[in-house]
Amino acid sequence: MSENLNSNSIKNDEFNLNNEDIDYKDLINRLKEIKSNIALLEKTIFK
Repeated sequence: MSENLNSNSIKNDEFNLNNEDIDYKDLINRLKEIKSNIALLEKTIFK
């Protein structure tokens, strides 16, 4: 029975890591979009 608990715990940890990786990648993509928007705004303002 403890083997099942350990196995489930490992699977949950892997799932959480995968979700954290996805969240991290989403955050990076959003930051890149924000950076692009700021660059476009700067070009517009300083024309």
